[in-house]
Order: sequence, then C-alpha cells, then structure tokens
Amino acid sequence: MTARQRGFTLTEMMAVIVIIGVLAMMAIPTFQERIVREQIIAAIPLADIAKTPLAAAWTTAHEFPPDNTTTGLPSPDKIVNNYISALEVRDGVINLTFGNNAHSLIKGKMLSIRPAVVEDAPVVPVTWVCGTALGPDKMTIRGDNKTTVANLYLPMGCKAPGQ
Repeated sequence: MTARQRGFTLTEMMAVIVIIGVLAMMAIPTFQERIVREQIIAAIPLADIAKTPLAAAWTTAHEFPPDNTTTGLPSPDKIVNNYISALEVRDGVINLTFGNNAHSLIKGKMLSIRPAVVEDAPVVPVTWVCGTALGPDKMTIRGDNKTTVANLYLPMGCKAPGQ
C-alpha cells in the first residue's frame, strides 16, 4: 500500500502565490488612480474663494484681475489645504499647485480653472472650466491653461470628452 499525500505540494503553493501576486499588481494602479482622482476632487473647492471676486471683477469692469493681490486675495503660498500648496490667480485663471499631502503622482503638478465668458455680455455669469475640459458653446475661455496633471488622473468634469 502506498502512503497517501495530504495538503499542497510546494509547486501548487508557488502557483497560488504567483496568481495572487499578478492579481495584486493589476489592482494597484487602479487604486492609485482612484486615490489621486479623489485628492483632486477634494482640492478643487479651494478655488471657490477666488471665483467670487473674479466673477465680480468681470461683471463690473469686463476684465479679470492679473494676480492675487489685485483680486483681493493673500499671496499664492498662503492659500493652501490638505492637497494644495498654492493657489495663484493669473489673469482670471485659478492655478492650483498640488503639494502638502498630495500623492506623489501629482505633487508639484498644476490644475488650471479658467473662466469662460460671453465677451459682449458681462452680465452673463462666468462659467468655470477645469483642466482640459471644453468650454460651453458661445462662450470664450479666457487665460492660459497651465494644467500639468495627467489626463488619466483628472476627474470627468476636468477633461475634454474622449480623453
């Protein structure tokens, strides 16, 4: 009579470990993308403090202030949150620089939020265009887009369709 084998062989255990490792390697990038995207979404509301004075300037003077000081805001490095190390206004564009506790994939990167206006009708409210997203029809986007965050990490509202 032969002895009966019990349990797993070393080869079977190694195969299971390899399969688990491959599945983990496939899941990690998905989790990273989600974490980075959630940090960007959490950081965007900081721009709201600049939107009101910028929109008011457009309505009254039909132009945007050139910088933080003219907008009535503190210097860029004083406007921060968990993920943003600076909020800079440049000719109406709100540039958020990621730093502080931001993921290493976006640390030092920038996200621009640009104003879209109806040129000959300053009474029409300013619409804000995030990142590489397209502006509404019949509106002109003002300022330069300095977004350096990869499209892969931008939330849907911050990238053009199909990107």
